Amino acid sequence: MTQPRSAVDVRSLARRVLEIEARAVSALAGRIDESFARACALILACEGRVVVTGMGKSGHVGGKVAATLASTGTPAFFVHPGEASHGDLGMITRADLVVAVSNSGETAEIITILPLLKRLGVPLITLTGAPRSTLGQAASVALDVGVAEEACPLNLAPTASTTAALAMGDALAVALLESRGFTREDFALAHPGGTLGRRLLLRVADVMNSGAAVPRIGPDAPLSEGLLEMTRKSLGMTAVVDPAGHLLGVFTDGDLRRAVDRAVDIHHTPMRAVMTTDCKTIGPGALAAEAVRLMEQFKITALLVVDEHEVVVGALNVHNLFRAGVM
Repeated sequence: MTQPRSAVDVRSLARRVLEIEARAVSALAGRIDESFARACALILACEGRVVVTGMGKSGHVGGKVAATLASTGTPAFFVHPGEASHGDLGMITRADLVVAVSNSGETAEIITILPLLKRLGVPLITLTGAPRSTLGQAASVALDVGVAEEACPLNLAPTASTTAALAMGDALAVALLESRGFTREDFALAHPGGTLGRRLLLRVADVMNSGAAVPRIGPDAPLSEGLLEMTRKSLGMTAVVDPAGHLLGVFTDGDLRRAVDRAVDIHHTPMRAVMTTDCKTIGPGALAAEAVRLMEQFKITALLVVDEHEVVVGALNVHNLFRAGVM
């Protein structure tokens, strides 16, 4: 039975793996040439979808490449090459383009469907460690992702080779993203359910309190009425507004502590005497993530929302943002 390795040996082996894979990825930079540019041009000209295929570990890489392309502006999906020859080839149309991932370039399941791809007339891009292989020679563009050695000590298990193929797939996706002018907003539209999507899509108007839920008080009202308004609306503040709703100032929990320190008469002191006039506000069309940034920058827990005429239209605090998942 093999003896377990010491912790020192395990760490040494792990470092070796990372060093080999880092060298494999680094070597790809010198292969970004005219072939890479042609591959990008073919994909940009594709009127259909990019169909990615690969077998075994290369198939797992292909699935990730397809997902990355799809989420960065290039419609793509993965087709298993074994299933393709049993009916799934029908997913591929003449308007599509195929990206095949195969380290050897001789994967039987992919070679089997080459004549059918040729009959359809779809462009073929390969990510292969053997550009002169059957698959490489059949391709419209063959991108060399070959590695000097696998990170596996037996030089057998796909490790460095799959990392290199994955990195080249990322290089394609990002180059295409830039070429298409893909924006943060476009990315968010493809990720509406995630935290990033919420941060890039949700607007202040989507999360703020509005209408009767917004705390408001007149400047001549006594402080006692302002405190009641704060309590009713539970935002830790109240806006101080004129009869037309224009913002004059804000009264917060912090202002209350300062008023107590000064021993003001809450029944006779008007709100205008204790409010803060230089208050931070935000517009309803701003990103909710911008509200988070303002709160963190100025160390505040709530914001008033005003329109272009400085009329108060809403209010929000950290709890609104937590519930919305952007904080």
